[in-house]
Amino acid sequence: MNEQTRRKNHAGLVTVRIPMDFSQAIMLIAFLGLALAFFGPVSGSAQTRRIELNDLAKITSVSDPQISPDGKSIVFVVSRPNLEQDRSDRELVQMDIASGTQHSLTYERKAVGSPRWSPNGDRLAFVAVEGAGKDAKPQVFVLPMTGGEARILTDAPNGIEQFAWRPNGQDIAYVSSDEPENKKEIEKHHDAFEVGDNDFLATEAALPSHIWMLPAAGGKAKRLTSGAWSLPKSAPPSSPASPISWSPDGKWLLFTRQEHPHQGDADLTTLQVLNVDTGEVRKLTKHEKFESFAEFSPDGSRVAYWYPRDGDPNNENEIFVTQTAGGDGTDITRSIDRCLQRVIWMPDGNSLLVGGHDGTTTSLWLQPLNGPAKKLAIGDISPTWGFWVDAFVGRKGEIAFTGSTPSHPSELYYMTSANDTPKRLTDFNNEIASLTLGKSERFEWKGPDNFQEDGVLVYPPDFQKDKKYPLVLIIHGGPQASTTMQFSLLPQLMASHGYVVFEPNYRGSDNLGNAYQRAIWNDAGDGPGRDVIAGIDAVKKLGFIDDSKIAVTGWSYGGYMTSWLIGHYQIWKAAVAGAPVTDVYDEYNLSDGNVGDRYGFKGSPYVGDNLKDYRAQSPITYAARMKTPTLILHDTGDARVTVTQGYSLFHALKDNGVPVKFIAFPVPGHFPGDPVRAMDCFHYWIDWVDKYLK
Repeated sequence: MNEQTRRKNHAGLVTVRIPMDFSQAIMLIAFLGLALAFFGPVSGSAQTRRIELNDLAKITSVSDPQISPDGKSIVFVVSRPNLEQDRSDRELVQMDIASGTQHSLTYERKAVGSPRWSPNGDRLAFVAVEGAGKDAKPQVFVLPMTGGEARILTDAPNGIEQFAWRPNGQDIAYVSSDEPENKKEIEKHHDAFEVGDNDFLATEAALPSHIWMLPAAGGKAKRLTSGAWSLPKSAPPSSPASPISWSPDGKWLLFTRQEHPHQGDADLTTLQVLNVDTGEVRKLTKHEKFESFAEFSPDGSRVAYWYPRDGDPNNENEIFVTQTAGGDGTDITRSIDRCLQRVIWMPDGNSLLVGGHDGTTTSLWLQPLNGPAKKLAIGDISPTWGFWVDAFVGRKGEIAFTGSTPSHPSELYYMTSANDTPKRLTDFNNEIASLTLGKSERFEWKGPDNFQEDGVLVYPPDFQKDKKYPLVLIIHGGPQASTTMQFSLLPQLMASHGYVVFEPNYRGSDNLGNAYQRAIWNDAGDGPGRDVIAGIDAVKKLGFIDDSKIAVTGWSYGGYMTSWLIGHYQIWKAAVAGAPVTDVYDEYNLSDGNVGDRYGFKGSPYVGDNLKDYRAQSPITYAARMKTPTLILHDTGDARVTVTQGYSLFHALKDNGVPVKFIAFPVPGHFPGDPVRAMDCFHYWIDWVDKYLK
């Protein structure tokens, strides 16, 4: 449940930087509720129709920009939904920055992503799936940029999880999981496995991931690390896996070591430095947990890395800088007082580009090694955030990032320097942006416990202040995430149905400073619930809400909050609980994060009298008080929030005579990852609200 712990530790998570495509973007919209609508004056050329559910199939995702070493072009990933074959079609696109000319580099490759220029720019390596059926695995391909076809480079039996060019351009290091030692026995059905801190859906032992290296021209791969420990793995929704980083001289690899490969042990991460020639490995700092996302400085003398304030995962993620020779280093971003989800060295080696949520926006800052940070002037653009800010810094200090505005889905943006203003280079989503959309605006209120809180209001396209409107809440997940002013589909769809949409941030959100973020500790429901109710009361004072028609909805932690609120307040006409955490005790035992949830409480539920806190903070404990007609939505193969929790809520409501419907999607993941089921999910969601609020 506590995504902060997962993000930092699971969060050395995504290895293969398979970009955020349509399905991942839609999943984040629902899971995080990061959403906000697209508004602004409708020009005379704008279409007159409102946005519709079918428009979801027209949304193009842009991600993972990579500036060429000569600074003349950018390669990025474009993903489009394919409803006919129920998949996302990805391609790598190269754009000439000066002329804006684009051309595709790949054609009909499966799950293509992670484009990476060779150091001199003559080749481009990328990841794509090779093989069919059970043999389909992500592998590294290398494309000559002077012409010719891409050739497959790796042949990892379990596929590759991430890779990085050696600075000399002659080798590539990659990460892949080991094969089981008893593989032949497993094939004969001697496949029992020892359980550890894994989720209850596991059907095999977790395998460690390790570093290999092979010549970029092809040849035999050489194993560089081994052991029962592992590099962190990917477990979306969360940031990419903590990446490996080469020293500029190509002698050292910097990586994150996780003591066990189970996701529940993702807190046990430390930074390590590997001598590629001798195999010597040394620990970088004295910390024993929570380190990740380390990167060598341009001259190799320093390392920047992620670490939670004061070593507490309930706190903000901050950026530390230390000497490559070793030591804990210095927290250089404390004064920003925001949870930072990206760090990239600037070419001068004296400053860093960092990013994270900031009020109802996503901001970028230039942070010198000495001195105050400077917020970049990016206007109403929110860089893409998925527990990771999607950006890249070129060799001359140019910045490329993907992002959206309140009125336009994701596109590619470019800045010649940190002092420049962003220029939009693509226009894939112009059709969506030209629709008649609802206006969105930041909304603030004075919350309980003296917190100044914020969220977003989205209005129907034909909103009139002298009318009364039903109110629909869409509560973000995380909880360490935020609702921001960026394009989002679901709030706009709700607004197009005539609802005012309220997306409240609440204590635990990562956008208003450390005190606000950590205030959720051992207070999973009551404090956040009071924050949300205070926000609703403030919205009512605006005078245009029909307070007899209020619906509460959300996904993941938003589903937790929905379940909590219907058990504690009787103001709701309808509820939609998506992948709801209803029993935090269940979450501790069965989810992929499992024992990591102890950080959000006083410890394990099995120690001392801690169980009482788990019970008191579980929405299912208050099931007898729930009276609101509720729709439950859940994937059957969800490891993050197990479907058992949806079943608990379903039976509790049904047995108490409360109108309830439970829709399950027979797929893995925390949200349906294909466009057809994603559309179905939103269809059920909106129809349920319409049934009770229309």
